[in-house]
Amino acid sequence: MRELLKTALFCAVAVLLAALAMTFDPERSTPEIFTDQGELFYPAFTDPQAPKIIEVIDYDESTATARPLKVEFKNRRWTLPSHYGYPADAETRLASTAAALMELKKDMIVSDRTEDQAKFGVIDPLDQNATSLTGRGQRVTLRDGNGTLLADFVIGKKAPDKAGYRYMRVPGSRRTYLVRTDAEVSSRFEDWIETDLLRIDASQLRKITVNSYSINETFGVLENVESVVLVKDGNRWALSGGGAPRKARVDELVNALDNLRIVDVQPKPRGLSQDLKTPEGIRLSPESMISLRQKGFFLTPFGQLLSNEGELLVETANGLQYTLRFGEVASGGLATSTSPSESSTPPADSTPEKEAKDQKEDKSDSDISLTERRYLFVTVSYSEERAQKYGGGTGRSLERELRNRFADWYYIISGVDFSKLRPRKRDLAGG
Repeated sequence: MRELLKTALFCAVAVLLAALAMTFDPERSTPEIFTDQGELFYPAFTDPQAPKIIEVIDYDESTATARPLKVEFKNRRWTLPSHYGYPADAETRLASTAAALMELKKDMIVSDRTEDQAKFGVIDPLDQNATSLTGRGQRVTLRDGNGTLLADFVIGKKAPDKAGYRYMRVPGSRRTYLVRTDAEVSSRFEDWIETDLLRIDASQLRKITVNSYSINETFGVLENVESVVLVKDGNRWALSGGGAPRKARVDELVNALDNLRIVDVQPKPRGLSQDLKTPEGIRLSPESMISLRQKGFFLTPFGQLLSNEGELLVETANGLQYTLRFGEVASGGLATSTSPSESSTPPADSTPEKEAKDQKEDKSDSDISLTERRYLFVTVSYSEERAQKYGGGTGRSLERELRNRFADWYYIISGVDFSKLRPRKRDLAGG
């Protein structure tokens, strides 16, 4: 009986050891690091129309600052809370972005180490504790209309040896994954707004007046004053007073007007905005004066609005006249550059003496960099007489719509567009 009990005990121990061996057999077990490989990041996120909020955070290594962009659907309209609530045109882009992120899988786990995050470019750009100024990724967060989180990623570098893959991480987790994705989430303000700012059709342009000048703020006088007028004659442009302009330069100007895009905005003071929405125009209030001066615009005692980099007057067939005034360099752009813009190339008939004189009189052109961003102040007016003259129908309702739109904002345009919209007489003449 005792021998039988020993045998049974030995058998039980053998079974237990065998079970333990199977449990810890490296050939049969899955290491902890691979437990979620192949799974969806957010399996409950299945509707690309569900996101009503997207936040995109990029990191600028040159300034060591995070650059946020936030788009939100609220009160039945899309806006950009990150840019003073500017109206957004986001529904289609957000849905396509959501669809690209919705079904992402954790295709391959590459690291569980915090120390590797810089190498893969997946450091959270909002991480205040990270000491590295490099290796920060782009953070993209999607939420529904109630603010409930749908998805949250730190998108890192593209895999150098695996096309179509990039490194990604979930904020708050150490684990970095290699993910197959072609998603490109834009953090550019201009990609989330209506692109047609002026609502100008190039075929409707009839007259363009370029008033070039600069303001000597010390003495309160205009300098380097020059005006050139282009008039549409049938299908061709002519210089007022006779002569044909350079077609390439005129085409560049017309295309810039037709496709003008803004890269940022700043709101005008409420009082100034309200003034601009009325026929009476701007009142000489201290707040308006200070705001205008800070952006490079000046109101004379006679009510004339001037800008320190000149203006452009554009007449269209439907009776509208747009006035585009160019102000100071906006934040985010460079102050000066010694590289001249393409438009400052001297004409063929230039002489060294004439070129030197032009450079002296037009220092502002030679100092303009194509990387500069400039404030743009836009107003619009309607004239029945102008509409009848050109016979292009009435633009009265469009004028009201645009007046209200332009009244609220200082626009910011790229240095490239700024250069194209400011041709000098010597650039246009001699076609």
